[in-house]
Amino acid sequence: MESLVEATSGAVGALVSTTVLYPLDTCKSKYQAENRAHHHQKYRSISDVFWEAISNGQFLSLYQGLGTKNLHSLIAQFVYFYGYSFFKRLYLRESGSKSIGTTANLVIAAAAGACTAIVTQPLDTASARMQTSEFGKSKGLLESLSQGTWTDAYDGLGISLLLTTNPSIQYTVFDQLKNRMLKEKTKHADDVSSPEALSAFSAFVLGAVSKCIATCLTYPAIRCKVVIQSSKSDDEETKPKSKSQKSMTATLLSIWEREGVLGFFKGLQAQMLKTVLSSAVLLMIKEKVTKTTWVLLIALRRFLLVTKPRLKNT
Repeated sequence: MESLVEATSGAVGALVSTTVLYPLDTCKSKYQAENRAHHHQKYRSISDVFWEAISNGQFLSLYQGLGTKNLHSLIAQFVYFYGYSFFKRLYLRESGSKSIGTTANLVIAAAAGACTAIVTQPLDTASARMQTSEFGKSKGLLESLSQGTWTDAYDGLGISLLLTTNPSIQYTVFDQLKNRMLKEKTKHADDVSSPEALSAFSAFVLGAVSKCIATCLTYPAIRCKVVIQSSKSDDEETKPKSKSQKSMTATLLSIWEREGVLGFFKGLQAQMLKTVLSSAVLLMIKEKVTKTTWVLLIALRRFLLVTKPRLKNT
């Protein structure tokens, strides 16, 4: 039941944060996906992407692929939080420990992230293709997935598995800071069944700090993944990407040759803004949904305990 509560609250938080910040996410993805020499760059900053959509009367195109992105976020966060909670309780039960250390927390988070990446990679690829398509020319989910072979739907899976270190770092930092904040709080004797929850502001701040640290450490791989999964531009339609061009090594080399070392961090500010806000909102909502869900479950359990004897007597 605890795993179900964690998974549900995480999925709800992901759905809300993804919808609210989606235009920013689209601009960020299109900016990151551009891999050209400095003097041939179409976008000088993330704001150029936004103004392109506005000037062409394509504001609603900033939401292209929103349904797929929400579906991906919903499933990914549910699988991740369920797996994270499940592996965490399994570790505590098997080890006999009362708390989880930093190393164990990292391993557990990475395992949950790997399961999530394998399950949701096709949706992730389709979402990236839809977001990075020309404004107004985005294809639907099935059409996006049908581009190329079925294995193409798993473009970037290797990097996705590598990037499991991102949520591992994020949630490890968040949990450690959260535990320290809650350690000094004493639980009420009549509220032992309900776990302590952070305030909305505290969860927001801790979420922002933890995601900021994780993003800085893993950003080169993040940009590499976007470039690999991006939709082909008009001048590339007749030149499909080969398997070698889709590899992480080839993509990193291409970025190095075209943009130099700073190219590995192109769009970092936009990524930081989007992911920090998204993570902070997600964790803030998750904390509140978790508390509310526990209250509802406790009330339901008490109701069933009261009505069960009555049903037996009748």
